[in-house]
Amino acid sequence: MKTLEIYDSAMCCSTGVCSVEVDPVLVQFNSDLQWLTGQGIEVSRHNLSQEPQAFAANPAVLKELEAGMERLPVTLVDGRVVATGAYLSRAQLVQKLGVTPAAAPAVPGPFPVQVGSGCCTPDSGCC
Repeated sequence: MKTLEIYDSAMCCSTGVCSVEVDPVLVQFNSDLQWLTGQGIEVSRHNLSQEPQAFAANPAVLKELEAGMERLPVTLVDGRVVATGAYLSRAQLVQKLGVTPAAAPAVPGPFPVQVGSGCCTPDSGCC
């Protein structure tokens, strides 16, 4: 199973979407991470203000931090740094992870139409 780790700068909450002025980039990114979880990707996200020990425990992340705080967020795929300094789009995440998106399951509509059932023909009165 592929793993995706995000090391965020210090934020008020784990996703950054809880303040009064929410950054739309963070909203979209959070949605993309939830979508990836549904695709079978193991996603973990670490916030510097809430989990500094996770940053300290990862040598690759520490190396990025030594280069400057502007390197955050740091994105790792299977333990390897693949991006720094910006949140990746869904398309970029898919490419970095090598994911083939699963097709959405076919969901029948709330009003199934049966061909030849006599429903919704010009003289049925339902149309």
